[in-house]
Amino acid sequence: MSSQYSGTVIQRTGARIASFVERWMPSPFVFAIGLTYVVFLAGLLVEGRSPVEMVQFWQDGFWNLLSFGMQMVLILATGYVLAYHPLVQRGIDRLTAMPSTGPQAVVLVGAVSMVVAWIQWGLGLIVGAILAREMGRRAHKRQIPVHYPLLCVAGYMGLGLTWHWGLAASGPLLMNTPGNVFIEAGIVDGLVSTSQTIFHPYTLALVVLGIAYSLGVLYVLTPPESESEPITAFLDEAERSATTDRSSGRTNDASGQSEDGWTTGRLLGGLLAVGGVVVTIATFVTEGLGALNLDVVNFGMLFVGLALYSAPQAYQAAFDDAITATSGIVLQFPFYAGIMGMMNASGLSATIADQLIAVSTPTTFPAIAWLTAGIVNVFVPSGGGEWTVIGPSILTAAADLGVPVGQATVAYAVGDAHTNLLQPFWALPLLGITGMAARDVFGYAVTMLLALIPFLAVALIVIPY
Repeated sequence: MSSQYSGTVIQRTGARIASFVERWMPSPFVFAIGLTYVVFLAGLLVEGRSPVEMVQFWQDGFWNLLSFGMQMVLILATGYVLAYHPLVQRGIDRLTAMPSTGPQAVVLVGAVSMVVAWIQWGLGLIVGAILAREMGRRAHKRQIPVHYPLLCVAGYMGLGLTWHWGLAASGPLLMNTPGNVFIEAGIVDGLVSTSQTIFHPYTLALVVLGIAYSLGVLYVLTPPESESEPITAFLDEAERSATTDRSSGRTNDASGQSEDGWTTGRLLGGLLAVGGVVVTIATFVTEGLGALNLDVVNFGMLFVGLALYSAPQAYQAAFDDAITATSGIVLQFPFYAGIMGMMNASGLSATIADQLIAVSTPTTFPAIAWLTAGIVNVFVPSGGGEWTVIGPSILTAAADLGVPVGQATVAYAVGDAHTNLLQPFWALPLLGITGMAARDVFGYAVTMLLALIPFLAVALIVIPY
């Protein structure tokens, strides 16, 4: 990126922020290690804990998110597998042929990412990443100037805004999961239905307006042609030419299985897949949309994927690639669980939440809950895990102020999603697929984070619940 920038004020601002972040952004794992030290020191200085206590809190918390972590890996892996199915790949190929300008390409990638992430965040993350990469390749071939780093950020916008208001939203789904920690702790009397969170008109209005606002920002933020850096500036010919259809070439010969065995596998796998899909549908028929929770989402996605691939061998092969793509998350999840352990056991998370919520009123509470979640998410980038940490403070304050529990949960949810545009943890699969380093992408991600602040601050308060 050159030191001299052209274009509008917004374009120049975005370019300067991107240049700054490109210079100073650490790798995601180093980011996690750095946060470990920050929280450790904060526990000593703010909460008055001893070093031995903080180390013990860190060790005790290290494995506290294993169950939830597996749920998150499954959401991401099942989304990854579906994103690489040939049917989805063909749809992506058609989409990349549609734009005729750089801004159109960026807006299209952003729209697809945010809509699909609302449906299932793992699928939205991977589809957004693949679409960004393929759009960059197609734009280069068609000689359409498009800024590849911003294209990648557009592919990440689903994780930066809509996912935690959607059908796989960890916080709202956790509130509707039987035996959740909030019920056991007596913070809520019973399940909080998704009709009070995901499907409430308040949330749906936020989703629609949020997508429209974000697409407008992406459009005006797109650098002029003279400042656009194409995919060729970041990926060499071999990397650009590598196929993204990872389900292709998976043959029965590769597994060493006979034709009869292959047919039998398809039959058995297909029957089981149909059974799983039928069970999922029956769950919603008998219990309604209120049945939606993390376990139901993962169960349904597993069997939808098996139904599409039909052959267990092909499905297994696709999962092999998916698990490889989640390796960075698997590695870092325990470190963030350790950070969460220090924040929770030391009282630091409650202090942050209590100090912010103490200055709120019934009117401003949604915005304060959003801000609280955004701050904590930088240290604990796990929607459900973070919610178990600060949720008690938020929900207790909401009850005291007369704020509906559903509105409080939704306000928290957007704060958690919003600072994903600063925290690189969940961007690891996108970075791998697009071939980008975090420092190349997160300048524009931070710019989008800043641009969303006035919209969210107003919308969370003004839209009636």
